[in-house]
This record gives sequence, C-alpha cells and structure tokens, in this order.
Amino acid sequence: MSFFKKLKESIAAKTEAVTNVFKEGLSKTRTAFVEKVEELITRRKKIDEEFYEELEEILIGADVGVNTVMTLIDDLRAEVKKRKIEQAADLQPILSEKLIGLLKGDDHAELRMAPEGQITVILFVGVNGVGKTTTIGKLAHKFKSEGKKVLMAAGDTFRAGAIEQLEVWGQRVGVDVIKQSSGSDPAAVMFDAVQAAKQRKVDVLLCDTAGRLQNKTNLMEELNKIFRVIQRELPEAPHEVLLVLDATTGQNALSQAKLFGEKSAVTGLVLTKLDGTAKGGIVIAIRNEMNLSVKLVGLGEKMGDLQQFDSEQFVHALFAGLIGKEEEKSGTTSE
Repeated sequence: MSFFKKLKESIAAKTEAVTNVFKEGLSKTRTAFVEKVEELITRRKKIDEEFYEELEEILIGADVGVNTVMTLIDDLRAEVKKRKIEQAADLQPILSEKLIGLLKGDDHAELRMAPEGQITVILFVGVNGVGKTTTIGKLAHKFKSEGKKVLMAAGDTFRAGAIEQLEVWGQRVGVDVIKQSSGSDPAAVMFDAVQAAKQRKVDVLLCDTAGRLQNKTNLMEELNKIFRVIQRELPEAPHEVLLVLDATTGQNALSQAKLFGEKSAVTGLVLTKLDGTAKGGIVIAIRNEMNLSVKLVGLGEKMGDLQQFDSEQFVHALFAGLIGKEEEKSGTTSE
C-alpha cells in the first residue's frame, strides 16, 4: 500500500468538515511549499547536489527552520544512499513521510482540562497584536457550543482598548467578562474572576494577560503574581498557559516562543493566522526546536476556524493535491 493511501486511510474517521477547514486554511502554504517541491522534482529528475540545494531553499522559504531543514536534508541523503534512489520522483513520498515524522509523536496536543465539576483555568500570554483576544473569544465560543459554562477575565489592563476588545467578544459569544478599570492590578482582576467563577459554578475560566515585552522582568513578575493568586484559590490551576503566536511572522514567532518558553511556564502554543501565510512550515520548526506542543491553530476569520491542532489533518491538508495524484496513478479515486 502506498504511503499516501495509508495517510488517507489513517484520517478516514475524521470529519470532512474539519479536514476542509485545514485544507482552506493551509492553501497558501500548500502553494508555496508542496507545489514548489513538486515542480523541483519534475524539473530536475535526478538527485544531485543542486537538487538538495534547491530543496533546502524551498524548505527554509516555508519557514521550516534552518536547524530542522539541515537535519531533514541529512536524513534524506542517508535514505537516498541506503535505498539507492536516483530519480527525484522516488524521493517525494520519503520527504512527505519525514515531514510527518517531524510533526507526529506528540501525545500532549489536547488541552488539559480539570476533572468534571471543577473549574478549568486557561491563561493566555503573548505579545500585543498576535491575536490573543480573538483566540480567547473563539475558544469561549467553542467551549460554550460544547455546553460548558464559560467566563472570561480581562487581565490585560495596560493596553489601550484591550478590556473593551474582550468585552466585544463577550457580547458576540454570550459570555460574561470580569474586569476592572484600565491600569488596575491584573492579579486583582484574576482574584475577582476566580471568585466569580466559583460563585457562578463556571466550567472554564479564560484569562487574558498583558503582552508587553519591553521590560521582561516586570512582565514575568506580573505573571508570577497572577499564578500565585490563582493557585491560592485553585491549587491545580492554571491547567494551561498558552502562548499565542502569529504564524505570519515566521521565525520571529519562534524567537517569541523561545523567550516566553524560558520564562513563563508555558504549557502549549496557539498559532494564529495560518491561513494568511505561505510560511506554515513554522509549525514544523516550532514543534522541533521547542519542547512545547501546538494545541490550537487559527485557520481563518470565522468563529469555528480555531481548531485543535491535529498532525494528521495538517499533513493531509498540506499534501491534499499529491494524495489525489498518487491515487490516480494507482487507479483509485479520491473522495
């Protein structure tokens, strides 16, 4: 059975609706990355040094990450030598397989939730402008549509308009926002939010935080204070500390992940705006250079376009065109 057929069968149980969200959201990356690889394979025919150099450029251009690309190219060279491959076309499924290998093997992609009947607290960190507030609003919508009682906390009390922005999302999705006036102590907001969550028997509390990086020490002290306030009331919380990154910023997102990851007890990542970039390879780079799981991905503007990250869905969406062609060759039809 061909590699692509195995891949298609492995996600057969997934819903078509989710697959389509991933396909549409990754269309720019597919065009810039997979189609360029395909064109290179068709044009060069033979595997030589120039072939490897061009492949390297394509992978780095898709922001797969220099370190990851070097390892990947070394693996491909070894595979070519071992299998005595000469034709570039024979390398295509091997490259796909290697990329999937880089994305898979993560058992922590699902959000960690509190046991039934207890409050799940999710804290969001990240620099301004990455889509943090939008992510919180969309996740509130997702939880509410699953029948959970949700509350949001406006802990970014310093950025002009941050509280109002969260309130707009609260109105849109029908979820209350706990807030204080602009410039208030974020830890005090969190204290109020936890008390309100307990009184209202809330299932999920989603907490926004300030996104300033100019003075890292103050930011980290602020986050530590928020942690202490939350844990005093709910010892097991926060259940997740999600770092929100803008996928369109490519390697800059990786730098932010390293900076926050070292300092702020981040447990997982959210990659926003994947639909707006041709550099979706940053998912591969971050997964391989950081010991952090990608938990959620933003694949569009619509409320339902925030999806739990799924490596099989990601790969299927990325290689959708190649899967269809491979099936045509083997005489099967794509559904």
